[in-house]
Amino acid sequence: MEYYKAIRKYVGNKPLLLPGSVVIIVNDKKDILLQQRPNGSWGLPGGLMDLGESYEEVAYREVFEETGLTVRDLKLLGVFSGKDYFSKIENGDEFYSVTAVFLSKNVSGKLRINHESQALTYYSPLQLPDNMKSEYIGFITPYIDEILA
Repeated sequence: MEYYKAIRKYVGNKPLLLPGSVVIIVNDKKDILLQQRPNGSWGLPGGLMDLGESYEEVAYREVFEETGLTVRDLKLLGVFSGKDYFSKIENGDEFYSVTAVFLSKNVSGKLRINHESQALTYYSPLQLPDNMKSEYIGFITPYIDEILA
């Protein structure tokens, strides 16, 4: 069972700190890979930390699980946390996310869609889809120059 699900048995809907990682995957055209979630919104591949994992291990695991790709040469761009990263989801669960944002231009494998995705598509970081969650825009925007370098 995933760590946060096990903790929920004890704390109910009360706020948790949930560490995780996302990866900005850049192709040769300097486009970034976005994942369309089952609810239709777009974001970056990534997810939550399990017990004993490092932020890098989360990034490697989640990218592979969600896209079929293997990323290498992760570069830490930043860590996002604080009151702006509070969420309350439909079931009433509350959490504050602590998200490490990585960049990778070294990727191998073949894209595949699993149950966590409707689509996987490369977009220009200057023309992101309209239905992209604001937190992901916040993860990308400060690093546009780095992405395009």
